Amino acid sequence: MKKHEWRETTEDGATRLVTASRHAGKWQLRSRLKSDVEWTLFPEIPLDDLETLHDIVSKKSRRRRVPESHVVELEALLAAAKRRK
Repeated sequence: MKKHEWRETTEDGATRLVTASRHAGKWQLRSRLKSDVEWTLFPEIPLDDLETLHDIVSKKSRRRRVPESHVVELEALLAAAKRRK
């Protein structure tokens, strides 16, 4: 299982922690505010988070830390998410 984590600041100024993982060929995303205890699991990854994840995985792939196939999978998920919108 590969795990990718990042932090971002919300509009309210709170810190949001995000964890994306790939296990058994499926991507899963969960997040929480730093002040919260419980994680929120997303059945479908939101477009903004998907774009951020793609950027992170692309950079890791260039450094040969993640297989190129993960980048290709995320590009397909991005294209599908943009078609839905």
